[in-house]
Amino acid sequence: MLVTPAAQPGAAARPVALFVLGAPRSGTSALTRVLSLCGATLPVGMAGADRNNLRGYWEPRAALHINNTILHRHGSTVFDTSLRLQDDGGLDAEQKAACVGEIQAYLSTLPSAPLVVIKDPRITLLSGLWFEAARQAGFDVAVVIAVRHPREVIASGEAALLAQPELASALWLKFNLLAERDSRGLPRVFVDYANFLDDWRREVKRISVALDIDLDARDEGAIKDFLTSDLHRQRHSGPVTEPFGTDWITVVNDALCAAASDEPLDQAALDHVFESYRASERGFRTALENSHRLHKIHRFMPPRFLKLRNEIVALANRRSGTWA
Repeated sequence: MLVTPAAQPGAAARPVALFVLGAPRSGTSALTRVLSLCGATLPVGMAGADRNNLRGYWEPRAALHINNTILHRHGSTVFDTSLRLQDDGGLDAEQKAACVGEIQAYLSTLPSAPLVVIKDPRITLLSGLWFEAARQAGFDVAVVIAVRHPREVIASGEAALLAQPELASALWLKFNLLAERDSRGLPRVFVDYANFLDDWRREVKRISVALDIDLDARDEGAIKDFLTSDLHRQRHSGPVTEPFGTDWITVVNDALCAAASDEPLDQAALDHVFESYRASERGFRTALENSHRLHKIHRFMPPRFLKLRNEIVALANRRSGTWA
């Protein structure tokens, strides 16, 4: 599905902050690097390669620090499956303003260029703050959403992040639902990772047309050297695994794949899954928090203490009636 910005005749051109959103292990690194080799400018100070991503993450270290700080400050991490921060009241107006100010200060240091590409999966969790900060820093905002088969993401997360399939599945849902929901109304395009590796020129053209940006300054030799077959180590297709007794992952995957093929996006179906996920995670989160609290209390009460307590209560009731 393509969403293009409205024309504004006579308006001075503003630089574009192009955000690459999506779940971790969805191909966002490869997308970002190729976009940078097609003319988009990267921030300085990248997070480099490691054993889990031998070609580099293409994430600004400063952005990583800002996002980790905001998440930590508000009791969350990148592995948080809850929507506590995204719920109404998750951040109050003062807290939001402080976060936007931190991000804006960073964005104001970006290289002067007509198109800057910014990627860190954590931005997907805090995208409203980043979008607002980008506008205040003088940028127009555009979005590329990476789409990848959930079984590939889950397998990659298990291998690289030691995330069990249930956790990886919940994170896949959360990141994809937020990426789609929070980018509504913005110039955006969905890009399937398998399609991108199969024909990057076609997908870069789709991005360029959808977002009305110039991606013609291509270093094709560097792209060819970068996009090798080992970037697609996890290969899966067909039905997805549903670990939660629902069809949520199937519904979301079908909707995003359709959008990545320029078919209509079933927004109503995504809304239904989002509301169901939110209600379920809120209920289970409340139950688990209560469980942990009571568990801690009772862990300090050994069986002999409970036995003594029961005998004292029996004596107090003269070992009669129901205490006989």
